[in-house]
Amino acid sequence: MESKRQQKFSRLIQKELADIFQREVPHLFGGAYISVSIVRVSPDLGVAKVYLGVMMAKNPQEVLLEVRVNSKTIRHLLAQRIKNQVRIIPELVFYLDDSAEYAARIDKLFDNLEIPPASEDDEDDETYPK
Repeated sequence: MESKRQQKFSRLIQKELADIFQREVPHLFGGAYISVSIVRVSPDLGVAKVYLGVMMAKNPQEVLLEVRVNSKTIRHLLAQRIKNQVRIIPELVFYLDDSAEYAARIDKLFDNLEIPPASEDDEDDETYPK
């Protein structure tokens, strides 16, 4: 469970990183749209795990690799924005957020299921033994 301090810090980082990816460095990632889904901060505020959603990219893994290669630049841009609000600029560790993809796969599995309707007689016999 994150403390209020961690939650507040996470929201600040998420907001600023989203703005950085939209306005300052979109040219670095080949036109891919990068959103910041979740930020989880360690209790000492020294490490931020940043989960990114990548859209309009042929290979999201390559985009993630580019983000990781440019993480020092991204951290520097973040520092310029939040240096007057915080004491620590956290190390940024980037991950792909595949929750939307996972949800789509689950939906597809449910769509492919064929569940025959149960007759009323069968249902009573199985559920309530006499």
